[in-house]
Amino acid sequence: MIYTKSGDQGITGLRDGQRVPKDDPRIEVNGEIDELNSLLGVVRASFQTVRPDGDGIRKIQLMLMDVMSWIAALPSSCSPGFHQDIDNLTKTLEQRMDKFSTKRSFQFVVPGDIPSKSIFHVARSKTRTVERRLWSLNRTYPVNPEILRFFNRLSDYLFVLSVTE
Repeated sequence: MIYTKSGDQGITGLRDGQRVPKDDPRIEVNGEIDELNSLLGVVRASFQTVRPDGDGIRKIQLMLMDVMSWIAALPSSCSPGFHQDIDNLTKTLEQRMDKFSTKRSFQFVVPGDIPSKSIFHVARSKTRTVERRLWSLNRTYPVNPEILRFFNRLSDYLFVLSVTE
């Protein structure tokens, strides 16, 4: 059964079975990550043939699901390879940024000139929201530093994709 009816009272469950209010900071962060994952699905769907980063966005989406699991459970209950996987993906994002980046320095851009690139800006700004929420969560529930680093690089990566020709 997909519904429990406990949500009707503003309560939801974490992965370890603990019941918490729906505005618990862990639930809030996971909701933001879920929105980001949905936006990245729109990004992938927007490029039916040639994707600017190959299958990279899908790999990022899968990592987002792992991060949500990490946040919704005790860190010790996550897969043993999680730390290495997120670190490797962060390094991959850095390598791709180095490959895609031009030699120009960072500058703000006004999104909207190219519809297919504008969606990267929406995903980038959502990533920044997730990153801020993670830092807020970190004050109460320590967040794995690799997760914080990953989201910082992810927003940079989405920016680079938004301005890459």
